[in-house]
Amino acid sequence: MVVSGPPSDVTVVLLHGWTLDLTSWDRVADALPGRVLRYDHRGHGASGGGTVRTLDQLADDLAEVLEACAPDGELVLVGHSMGGMTMMALAERHPAVYDRVRGAVFVATSSGGLPPVRAAERVLGRWLGRRAVLGFARVMPVGLRWMLFGRRASWKDVVAASRMIARCAGGAFVDFRNEVAAHDRGKALAELARVPAVVLAGGADLLTPVRHARVVAGELPQAELVVLPGAGHMLPMERAGEVGERIRRFL
Repeated sequence: MVVSGPPSDVTVVLLHGWTLDLTSWDRVADALPGRVLRYDHRGHGASGGGTVRTLDQLADDLAEVLEACAPDGELVLVGHSMGGMTMMALAERHPAVYDRVRGAVFVATSSGGLPPVRAAERVLGRWLGRRAVLGFARVMPVGLRWMLFGRRASWKDVVAASRMIARCAGGAFVDFRNEVAAHDRGKALAELARVPAVVLAGGADLLTPVRHARVVAGELPQAELVVLPGAGHMLPMERAGEVGERIRRFL
């Protein structure tokens, strides 16, 4: 867990995506004023996090982190990919938290309708689930460059992302892949109707295409939809400036 910046009446909370870790937010966090809180989800980065690996549990984890580290003052919640899904699960399980939320930023995420787990993935998952960490960092970058990033991505960012993924626990990889496939929280967005929000999408995102962002924005009356042409799924890294700008507007 990292808490940076001077004391402030507003805390920005940065929630990372599936298989990543808090370092995916480095560039954004460094450019934000005030207090910034970020941490590794269970099974990711430096977090062990036990064996219960569900989006509901991530929402409970987030509520506990806020109670411990930001019990007072207003919040700006920012979630990338699975982090955005965690924010939706939080609205289901701990709606009172949103009484303190000044703004919500959903980055390259979805409220549901993502591809189901395929048979080949299930077979591979039985092997990956037994690994302490995924590994494979040396051979991943080429595929990740195509799958996760847009046209302007730097090779340095691609390598950094591959190292994050290599540190993800095998069991967390498998469990949260199943969770993301089953994720259906369009109704949870109704809890956020009064919360000012921004929905950011990469125009070239292959994992959560723009149509998912349009659905999320359509359920939030106070949301602004921003599509970044040519960008992929890894907006906190490849378009950190634009992401940070949208967060700062709530500060």
